[in-house]
Amino acid sequence: MGRTVDWRDLYASNRAVIERAHGLAGLSDQTIIAAGQKRRALVHTPAGGDPGIARPLVCMLHGCTQDAATFAAATRMNDAADRHGFIVVYPQQERGENAQRCWNWFDGRHQARGAGEPASIAAVVRDLVGTTTEWTVDSDRVFVAGLSAGGAMAAVMATTYPDLFAAVAVHSGLAYRSAGSVPSAFAAMARGGRKVPVIGPVPSLVIHGTADRTVASVNGDQVLAQTMAGTVDPARPTTTSRGRVQGGHAYEHAQWADGGGHVVHERLKVEGMGHAWSGGSPGGSYTDPRGPDATAAIWSFFARV
Repeated sequence: MGRTVDWRDLYASNRAVIERAHGLAGLSDQTIIAAGQKRRALVHTPAGGDPGIARPLVCMLHGCTQDAATFAAATRMNDAADRHGFIVVYPQQERGENAQRCWNWFDGRHQARGAGEPASIAAVVRDLVGTTTEWTVDSDRVFVAGLSAGGAMAAVMATTYPDLFAAVAVHSGLAYRSAGSVPSAFAAMARGGRKVPVIGPVPSLVIHGTADRTVASVNGDQVLAQTMAGTVDPARPTTTSRGRVQGGHAYEHAQWADGGGHVVHERLKVEGMGHAWSGGSPGGSYTDPRGPDATAAIWSFFARV
C-alpha cells in the first residue's frame, strides 16, 4: 500500500517553486498596532541590487474577499518590484473588521487622518519608512494603489496623508467621501457619488473598465476630477492614444500635464472590461488578463512622479 502524502509536506518541500510561480517569493509578515487596531501586512523587498540605495515603496490595498497574498499573486506587483527595484507592502483587512474583508472606505470613522483604518495603514507604511534594515525606503517616493474597495481606500489615504504619499493609483475604485454609509456606498457604486468633495490636487492614475457592473466607470471619472482639483481640465487631456491587447480589450490612455509639461494625471479606460485587475494573472482573484497591464502602468506612472 502506498504512503499517503500530506499536502502540508508537499507544500513545504516545493514552497520556493510554488511561491515563485505565483509571485509570492520573498514576502515577509509584519503586524503593527495603531489607532486601536492590529494591522497585519506582507512586505516584498526586491531581489538583488544594492541594499544601501533608498528604494521607492508602493502600498497595495486589496479588494473585497481578497487578502494580501491573493492580491499579490493576482497583480504580480512583486515581479515588477524585482525588475524595477522598489519595495511593496500589502496591508490586510481582517474579517473581524469587515465580513467580506472590504476596507470600510464608506464609513466616516475611516475617512479621516489619525483614526481607524487610515491610521493603521499609515502606521504600517511609516514603520517601513522609519526602520533601517537591509533595505531603506525613500520617504519622498512612497505611493499608494488599490483595487475596488482598496482603490477607494487608496483615495482616502492619498487625501488624508498627502505628506506620506506622493501619488495614488485607483483601479476600479471610488472618490474620497463619495459615500458615508452602507446604503450610500451601494448607490455610489451604481451611479457615482452625489456630493464628491473637492480636495487638494494629488498626482493620480485612474484605471477602470467600461463594462464594470460592480463599480460604475463614472466613479473613475469622479476620482480623476477630484484629484485634479481644478488644476487641469478633465475634458481636455494633453495627450490621448488608443491601443488593443492582442486577442483582448481595446483601451484609451489619456495624460494630463501641468504648465511645465510634467504628466501629473493619467487615465486608462479599458473597453468592455468588468470589475477586474487589468492584465492580471490568469485565474487570479478579480483579474482580466485580456486587458492592458495595470501593474506596469501603475509603476510607470509612479516612476515619473
